[in-house]
Amino acid sequence: MKNQQEQQFDFVGIGDIVTDAFIRLKNAELHCSVNHEHCEICMAFGAKIPYESMTVVPAVGNSPNAAVAAARLGLQTALVTDLGTDYHGDEAVTTLIKEKVEPRFVRRHAGKKTNYHYVLWYQDDRTILIKHEEYSYSLPEIGKPKWIYLSSLGEHSLTYHGMIERYLQENQTVKLAFQPGTFQINLGPEKLKGIYERTEIFFCNVSEAQKILKLENAKPDIKDLLAGVKKLGPRIAVITDGPKGAYVSYGEQSWFIPPYPDPQAPLERTGAGDAFSSTFVTAVALGKSIPEALAWAPINSMSVVQRVGAQAGLLTREALEQYLAQAPANYQPKII
Repeated sequence: MKNQQEQQFDFVGIGDIVTDAFIRLKNAELHCSVNHEHCEICMAFGAKIPYESMTVVPAVGNSPNAAVAAARLGLQTALVTDLGTDYHGDEAVTTLIKEKVEPRFVRRHAGKKTNYHYVLWYQDDRTILIKHEEYSYSLPEIGKPKWIYLSSLGEHSLTYHGMIERYLQENQTVKLAFQPGTFQINLGPEKLKGIYERTEIFFCNVSEAQKILKLENAKPDIKDLLAGVKKLGPRIAVITDGPKGAYVSYGEQSWFIPPYPDPQAPLERTGAGDAFSSTFVTAVALGKSIPEALAWAPINSMSVVQRVGAQAGLLTREALEQYLAQAPANYQPKII
């Protein structure tokens, strides 16, 4: 048995951890554009509005979700993240241990709060009220894992990204998967140039790709978006398009896959993207081909949206492979 200094992980997530409080609304309205691409949730201003329920889910966030997904699928997994010394921080560490995600790289900051977000859940989707606490970020000695999964960090984390970039430059055998969060997208690829150039697999959705490439006003052409992302440095570009499916480009080849059929209407969509991205990376880490990884990823997304929160529906490898064996004939990657 390797000691802590010698152990090398398959998958190390880096990113902020949060507690999500899901507030299920019942008295609200949706106002959408004609094509339903831009919707707003509306409630009476200044009123007392009843809600249906509240569910608190600890130890979530893009990278924690990814770490839990990878652990359930069989990888040796750890998480680099920052917590306060409050109750929610204690609960997060307990949850990571329960999920077999090694917590030794978790830093606790005395006198600080743990990130806490409010999720306004209406019908099958949500709007999240976010607040990232300001922590003094630093990168611990993580050894040389096979994969690093980098995702959402606070807006004050630019210097921390520089630390991560230097680590990657000094450890060329470590592969990077990058799923940028809101603030990382807002920083832009110029400020994160070294991260983009070092990325093995990059994940975003269509609207995020348009923002990153400064093409918000253009009609999205998926092949142009894939090519544009790869020009920034990533070897493999993956772009999701919600219920329409997902696309990946590697080398000279590109593929599309439809969503895996829902067994019943989605309950709540938080974490579907994280499930997709982390499952894709895990499949590649397990030696699967790019088309095989693309077939794995939507299955975990399908399962996640059947439960509340980003982690409850994450599958074991055995369960995922059972769904894959039962997939309809038209569920397979197609060259585009």
